[in-house]
This record gives sequence, C-alpha cells and structure tokens, in this order.
Amino acid sequence: MKKPALIFLFFGALPSARADSSTPAPVQTLVSWLFKQDADLRSVAFSDVIAATTGKKVIPFDAKNPDEQRIVARIGEVMDGVLAQVNADEKLQAIKRINEVSSHFEELMRVKLDAVPDFSCNFPLTASGHTLRSGYPDLRLVDRPTGRVFYLDPKLYERGSRESSFRTFYFEPRQATNKVNDDAHHFIVGIQHDRSEHGWHFTRWELIDLAHFHVHLKAEFEGSNHDMYRPEAVVGAGPK
Repeated sequence: MKKPALIFLFFGALPSARADSSTPAPVQTLVSWLFKQDADLRSVAFSDVIAATTGKKVIPFDAKNPDEQRIVARIGEVMDGVLAQVNADEKLQAIKRINEVSSHFEELMRVKLDAVPDFSCNFPLTASGHTLRSGYPDLRLVDRPTGRVFYLDPKLYERGSRESSFRTFYFEPRQATNKVNDDAHHFIVGIQHDRSEHGWHFTRWELIDLAHFHVHLKAEFEGSNHDMYRPEAVVGAGPK
C-alpha cells in the first residue's frame, strides 16, 4: 500500500506529551492536541486541506466531459512538445542537478501553454496579488471558452522511483502566501527522467488528478544553526 504524501506544518518530533508546570499553557495544549490527532491526520483528503485553508474547491476531472477531454488533450500535446524541446536542449543537458531543471520545465510549460489559442497560462498570484515562484502550485491555466481553471505542478522523478514512498509533495497552508484562489482542477504533471553520459533524458509525462489525493501531516518543531549556536549556549569547545 502506498504511503500518502506529507503536509509539513513544521512542528516537530515529540518524545513525550508530558510537560512540567513551567511549560506555557499554549505549548502544553498544542503538544497534547498533536498527540491526540496523530492517528486522524495520517490520511487526509487534499481537497479537504484546500477547502479548510483557502475556502476553494478541488474539482475532480470528468472524463466524460467534452471540454475537459479537449483541455487535457491540448495539455498533452504541449507536454509532448516540451519533452522534445528539453531533450534537444544541450545547455539544459549540461545541468548537473535535476532540481535545477525544474524551473526550466515550469517556464517552458508556461510559455507553450499560454501560446495555445484557447489557453491563458501564468504563475499564480497570492491573495495579495504578488507573484511567488516557490510553493504549490507552480502554474495557473485558464481555458478561455469555459473559464475553467487548472492548477498545474510539474514534478520530476527518476525512472524506477515511481512507486517510492519518500516525500515528493508538500503543501504549507499559509494565508499570506496562498496561491490557490479559485475553485479549480489540481493536476500534478509527473515527468520521468533518467541520466546517461550524454545528459538528462525525459522519457514520459503523466497528468495526475489530485481530487482524490490523500496526504499526511508531519508535525515537527524546527530550528536553524543560527538558533542553536548562540554564544551564550556554548558550554564547551575544542581548539579553533
């Protein structure tokens, strides 16, 4: 059975639900709540997360709807062209890290989808009207004849890792940086790749409907080196 993806809220690894009398009440309440909710938050419908954090609906793809058939077919035609162009791009093939290739896919998909006569495609704006490249989703596609909105998020994965249970998706529910502002279809664009001595080779694409996607909340408290290595916290050190 596949493990669901993770929703990260960055709370933390919790060794015990107990706290002494000096622990602030809000912290005690939060930790106790996280322990009680652990089982319930292991499989959460992504559509429920979107509804709760944005007030918007995740609309399921209807395979019997002629307009949605047309839209998906046009997206497919664009993706065929995107893979062909990327595989022929010598500069892109020279990029060493696959994570650095993702932004090239986003930009090329945006340009090619926006060039389709019935489509308008751009980077989604936050609720305050700003462009934010990081975070879910990456692209907002509008079908002009119907007004339907599709959120697209390209994900690159290595050949042979399609069934992996490692985290490949995350969503941080924040009001200030929320980019989901429409009732819409939500699609992952999965792009398979491998690498040879000649560079990257992108072998296939898939459109994945997130309407029935389930995710997992991982709560963990987090801190940085800046938070840890404070002068007043150092109680011993070796020679420099």
